[in-house]
Amino acid sequence: MMMAVAFAIIAALFLATCGPMTVERAERECFSRAYHAAGPRGMVKVGAGSGGASAALDLTITTDFIQGKDPSALYDACVYRKSGQPPRQPLYTRPDWKG
Repeated sequence: MMMAVAFAIIAALFLATCGPMTVERAERECFSRAYHAAGPRGMVKVGAGSGGASAALDLTITTDFIQGKDPSALYDACVYRKSGQPPRQPLYTRPDWKG
């Protein structure tokens, strides 16, 4: 009996985590994918010190960008898939969108 109750609790918790998330959370999680689909992102670091000159390159290029996918369409589909609702506002009208 105790084992069945424990199993029921674990199953309920597992199912609760699999359900749709809030649209706000989905928008936060999907924003990054859209941001990286807009173009290559990265930085170049150049410096000099007592050990001599140094340089570093950090570059991110996603398959979404290579395939030419529209960041706004990716964002809309991602938010809908995660939350079951469309985004509250289009990607390109968000004040934090720099594309």
